[in-house]
Amino acid sequence: MNEEKKQANRIQTSILNPLEKKVLVYLAERMPAWVTSDMLTLVGFIGALIMATGYSLSNLNLHWLWLSCFGLFVNWFGDSLDGSLARVRHTQRKTYGFFIDHNVDVINETIMFIGVGCSPLVNMSFAMFALIAYLMLSIYVYIDCHLKGEMRLSYSGLGPTEFRLMLIIVNICFMYIPWLSTWKKPITLFHNDFMIGLFDYIAVGAALLIIFFYLRGFFRDRKYYAKIDPPKNQE
Repeated sequence: MNEEKKQANRIQTSILNPLEKKVLVYLAERMPAWVTSDMLTLVGFIGALIMATGYSLSNLNLHWLWLSCFGLFVNWFGDSLDGSLARVRHTQRKTYGFFIDHNVDVINETIMFIGVGCSPLVNMSFAMFALIAYLMLSIYVYIDCHLKGEMRLSYSGLGPTEFRLMLIIVNICFMYIPWLSTWKKPITLFHNDFMIGLFDYIAVGAALLIIFFYLRGFFRDRKYYAKIDPPKNQE
Protein backbone atom coordinates (compact mmCIF):
# COMPACT_ATOMS: atom_id res chain seq x y z
CA MET A 1 0.00 0.00 0.00
CA ASN A 2 1.33 3.43 -0.96
CA GLU A 3 1.44 5.98 1.83
CA GLU A 4 0.92 9.69 1.18
CA LYS A 5 4.26 11.41 1.68
CA LYS A 6 4.09 14.32 4.09
CA GLN A 7 5.14 17.62 2.54
CA ALA A 8 8.47 18.85 3.91
CA ASN A 9 8.48 22.25 5.57
CA ARG A 10 10.17 24.61 3.09
CA ILE A 11 12.53 27.08 4.78
CA GLN A 12 13.04 29.98 2.39
CA THR A 13 14.38 33.17 3.95
CA SER A 14 16.35 34.61 1.06
CA ILE A 15 16.48 38.35 0.45
CA LEU A 16 14.41 38.24 -2.73
CA ASN A 17 11.94 35.58 -1.56
CA PRO A 18 8.99 37.88 -0.62
CA LEU A 19 9.07 39.61 -4.03
CA GLU A 20 9.87 36.41 -5.92
CA LYS A 21 6.95 34.56 -4.34
CA LYS A 22 4.50 37.27 -5.47
CA VAL A 23 5.91 37.21 -9.00
CA LEU A 24 5.75 33.41 -9.23
CA VAL A 25 2.15 33.28 -7.98
CA TYR A 26 1.22 36.04 -10.46
CA LEU A 27 2.80 34.12 -13.33
CA ALA A 28 1.38 30.75 -12.24
CA GLU A 29 -2.16 32.11 -12.07
CA ARG A 30 -1.84 33.31 -15.67
CA MET A 31 -0.22 30.24 -17.20
CA PRO A 32 -2.27 28.66 -20.03
CA ALA A 33 -4.10 25.48 -19.02
CA TRP A 34 -1.96 23.37 -21.34
CA VAL A 35 1.24 24.33 -19.49
CA THR A 36 2.17 21.70 -16.89
CA SER A 37 4.75 21.55 -14.11
CA ASP A 38 6.70 18.91 -16.05
CA MET A 39 6.88 21.25 -19.04
CA LEU A 40 8.29 24.00 -16.84
CA THR A 41 10.85 21.58 -15.36
CA LEU A 42 11.93 20.88 -18.95
CA VAL A 43 12.17 24.64 -19.59
CA GLY A 44 14.51 24.92 -16.59
CA PHE A 45 16.67 22.13 -18.05
CA ILE A 46 16.79 23.89 -21.43
CA GLY A 47 17.84 27.07 -19.60
CA ALA A 48 20.80 25.20 -18.08
CA LEU A 49 21.84 24.03 -21.56
CA ILE A 50 21.54 27.58 -22.93
CA MET A 51 23.67 28.93 -20.10
CA ALA A 52 26.38 26.29 -20.61
CA THR A 53 26.36 26.97 -24.37
CA GLY A 54 26.82 30.69 -23.79
CA TYR A 55 29.79 30.08 -21.51
CA SER A 56 31.40 27.72 -24.03
CA LEU A 57 30.91 30.21 -26.89
CA SER A 58 32.43 32.99 -24.79
CA ASN A 59 35.79 31.52 -25.85
CA LEU A 60 35.03 33.11 -29.24
CA ASN A 61 33.64 36.39 -27.93
CA LEU A 62 32.88 37.47 -24.36
CA HIS A 63 29.56 38.93 -25.49
CA TRP A 64 28.24 35.37 -25.74
CA LEU A 65 27.91 35.73 -21.96
CA TRP A 66 24.63 37.50 -22.74
CA LEU A 67 23.39 34.08 -23.88
CA SER A 68 24.44 32.68 -20.50
CA CYS A 69 22.49 35.46 -18.76
CA PHE A 70 19.44 34.56 -20.85
CA GLY A 71 19.93 30.89 -19.96
CA LEU A 72 20.02 31.78 -16.27
CA PHE A 73 16.70 33.62 -16.65
CA VAL A 74 15.13 30.68 -18.52
CA ASN A 75 16.43 28.29 -15.87
CA TRP A 76 14.97 30.47 -13.10
CA PHE A 77 11.63 30.70 -14.91
CA GLY A 78 11.23 26.95 -15.34
CA ASP A 79 12.89 25.76 -12.14
CA SER A 80 11.09 28.22 -9.86
CA LEU A 81 7.69 28.20 -11.53
CA ASP A 82 7.10 24.44 -11.83
CA GLY A 83 6.40 23.99 -8.11
CA SER A 84 4.49 27.28 -7.85
CA LEU A 85 2.20 26.21 -10.68
CA ALA A 86 1.41 22.91 -8.92
CA ARG A 87 0.68 24.70 -5.64
CA VAL A 88 -1.56 27.32 -7.28
CA ARG A 89 -3.52 24.62 -9.12
CA HIS A 90 -3.51 22.26 -6.10
CA THR A 91 -2.03 19.52 -8.27
CA GLN A 92 1.03 18.71 -6.14
CA ARG A 93 2.44 15.19 -6.51
CA LYS A 94 4.61 15.13 -3.41
CA THR A 95 6.57 11.93 -4.06
CA TYR A 96 6.86 12.25 -7.85
CA GLY A 97 7.49 16.00 -7.66
CA PHE A 98 10.26 15.61 -5.09
CA PHE A 99 11.91 12.86 -7.15
CA ILE A 100 11.80 14.75 -10.45
CA ASP A 101 12.55 18.23 -9.13
CA HIS A 102 15.67 17.41 -7.17
CA ASN A 103 17.11 14.95 -9.67
CA VAL A 104 16.72 17.52 -12.44
CA ASP A 105 18.26 20.15 -10.13
CA VAL A 106 21.41 18.03 -9.83
CA ILE A 107 21.53 17.52 -13.62
CA ASN A 108 21.00 21.24 -14.26
CA GLU A 109 23.69 22.36 -11.84
CA THR A 110 26.17 19.83 -13.21
CA ILE A 111 25.59 21.12 -16.74
CA MET A 112 25.88 24.73 -15.59
CA PHE A 113 29.12 24.24 -13.64
CA ILE A 114 30.68 22.31 -16.54
CA GLY A 115 29.63 25.16 -18.83
CA VAL A 116 31.35 27.68 -16.56
CA GLY A 117 34.48 25.50 -16.59
CA CYS A 118 34.45 25.46 -20.40
CA SER A 119 34.57 29.27 -20.50
CA PRO A 120 37.81 31.29 -20.62
CA LEU A 121 36.89 32.90 -17.30
CA VAL A 122 37.37 30.04 -14.85
CA ASN A 123 39.56 26.96 -14.75
CA MET A 124 37.63 23.70 -15.01
CA SER A 125 39.31 22.43 -11.80
CA PHE A 126 37.88 25.32 -9.78
CA ALA A 127 34.48 24.95 -11.44
CA MET A 128 34.45 21.29 -10.36
CA PHE A 129 35.48 22.31 -6.83
CA ALA A 130 32.44 24.60 -6.74
CA LEU A 131 30.24 21.79 -8.09
CA ILE A 132 31.47 19.39 -5.40
CA ALA A 133 30.67 21.98 -2.73
CA TYR A 134 27.17 22.44 -4.17
CA LEU A 135 26.55 18.68 -4.23
CA MET A 136 27.79 18.36 -0.62
CA LEU A 137 25.27 20.97 0.52
CA SER A 138 22.52 19.39 -1.60
CA ILE A 139 23.08 15.98 -0.01
CA TYR A 140 22.99 17.58 3.43
CA VAL A 141 19.69 19.32 2.61
CA TYR A 142 18.15 16.05 1.37
CA ILE A 143 19.29 14.17 4.49
CA ASP A 144 17.77 16.87 6.69
CA CYS A 145 14.58 16.74 4.64
CA HIS A 146 14.30 12.99 5.25
CA LEU A 147 15.18 13.07 8.96
CA LYS A 148 13.72 16.39 10.07
CA GLY A 149 11.04 17.06 7.46
CA GLU A 150 12.63 20.42 6.60
CA MET A 151 13.78 21.57 3.18
CA ARG A 152 16.15 24.50 3.66
CA LEU A 153 16.35 26.52 0.45
CA SER A 154 18.44 29.49 1.58
CA TYR A 155 21.39 30.28 3.81
CA SER A 156 22.21 33.70 5.32
CA GLY A 157 19.65 35.34 3.07
CA LEU A 158 21.05 33.72 -0.08
CA GLY A 159 19.23 31.18 -2.22
CA PRO A 160 19.37 29.95 -5.84
CA THR A 161 17.76 33.13 -7.18
CA GLU A 162 20.31 35.37 -5.48
CA PHE A 163 23.17 33.27 -6.82
CA ARG A 164 21.72 33.44 -10.35
CA LEU A 165 21.43 37.22 -10.08
CA MET A 166 24.99 37.56 -8.79
CA LEU A 167 26.24 35.42 -11.68
CA ILE A 168 24.41 37.64 -14.19
CA ILE A 169 26.03 40.71 -12.63
CA VAL A 170 29.46 39.05 -12.79
CA ASN A 171 28.89 38.17 -16.46
CA ILE A 172 28.00 41.75 -17.34
CA CYS A 173 31.02 43.10 -15.46
CA PHE A 174 33.35 40.73 -17.33
CA MET A 175 31.92 41.83 -20.68
CA TYR A 176 32.24 45.56 -20.09
CA ILE A 177 35.21 45.93 -17.73
CA PRO A 178 38.08 44.55 -19.87
CA TRP A 179 40.72 44.07 -17.16
CA LEU A 180 38.43 41.73 -15.22
CA SER A 181 38.70 39.12 -17.97
CA THR A 182 42.34 39.71 -18.94
CA TRP A 183 43.96 39.86 -15.49
CA LYS A 184 45.72 36.57 -14.76
CA LYS A 185 48.21 35.47 -12.14
CA PRO A 186 50.30 32.25 -12.28
CA ILE A 187 50.19 29.96 -9.26
CA THR A 188 51.21 26.38 -8.51
CA LEU A 189 48.90 24.04 -6.64
CA PHE A 190 49.74 20.39 -5.92
CA HIS A 191 52.59 20.54 -8.47
CA ASN A 192 50.23 21.86 -11.16
CA ASP A 193 50.62 25.29 -12.74
CA PHE A 194 47.53 27.46 -13.17
CA MET A 195 46.81 30.89 -14.58
CA ILE A 196 44.32 32.30 -12.09
CA GLY A 197 41.87 35.02 -13.06
CA LEU A 198 39.38 36.97 -11.00
CA PHE A 199 36.55 34.60 -11.92
CA ASP A 200 38.60 31.73 -10.47
CA TYR A 201 38.76 33.55 -7.13
CA ILE A 202 35.01 34.11 -7.28
CA ALA A 203 34.41 30.39 -8.00
CA VAL A 204 36.68 29.28 -5.15
CA GLY A 205 35.16 31.87 -2.82
CA ALA A 206 31.64 30.68 -3.64
CA ALA A 207 32.70 27.06 -3.05
CA LEU A 208 34.25 27.90 0.32
CA LEU A 209 31.12 29.82 1.31
CA ILE A 210 28.94 26.83 0.44
CA ILE A 211 31.24 24.49 2.38
CA PHE A 212 31.01 26.87 5.35
CA PHE A 213 27.20 26.64 5.22
CA TYR A 214 27.52 22.85 5.03
CA LEU A 215 29.85 22.58 8.03
CA ARG A 216 27.88 25.06 10.11
CA GLY A 217 24.69 23.12 9.49
CA PHE A 218 26.40 19.79 10.12
CA PHE A 219 27.74 20.71 13.56
CA ARG A 220 24.49 22.45 14.54
CA ASP A 221 22.30 19.53 13.54
CA ARG A 222 24.70 16.97 14.99
CA LYS A 223 23.80 18.32 18.44
CA TYR A 224 20.09 18.22 17.57
CA TYR A 225 20.17 14.60 16.37
CA ALA A 226 22.36 13.50 19.30
CA LYS A 227 19.76 14.96 21.67
CA ILE A 228 16.74 13.28 20.09
CA ASP A 229 18.62 10.01 19.56
CA PRO A 230 20.91 9.59 22.61
CA PRO A 231 23.28 6.62 23.07
CA LYS A 232 21.66 3.46 24.33
CA ASN A 233 22.71 2.15 27.74
CA GLN A 234 25.15 -0.67 27.29
CA GLU A 235 24.94 -3.61 29.63
